[in-house]
Amino acid sequence: MEYKKFVEARRELNEKVLSRGTLNTKRFFNLDSAVYRPGKLDVKTKELMGLVASTVLRCDDCIRYHLVRCVQEGASDEEIFEALDIALVVGGSIVIPHLRRAVGFLEELREMEKNGETISL
Repeated sequence: MEYKKFVEARRELNEKVLSRGTLNTKRFFNLDSAVYRPGKLDVKTKELMGLVASTVLRCDDCIRYHLVRCVQEGASDEEIFEALDIALVVGGSIVIPHLRRAVGFLEELREMEKNGETISL
């Protein structure tokens, strides 16, 4: 399963980065977490924005992360696909391979939901 491999590798490598990283590295990781907390925008909207940015920047790891978070925050497939439409318009046809992989990963997450499996990071 792509999901399980992604989560395990992310967790393991984040631990390595944070154990060896500088104070600046740790501050950046903290800032990255902080901007997605509730504020004037709700968390689901922020995660959808993160999904758009990650798709435009063509970062498959980030796309997967934000898809997991979007699902956790209750985003519907329709909301996710609207966000991906924005990414496609902004990023152009070069994002299509990333869009394909995103849809495949989303299908895996939805199948896990149907089976009652926990989706977490």
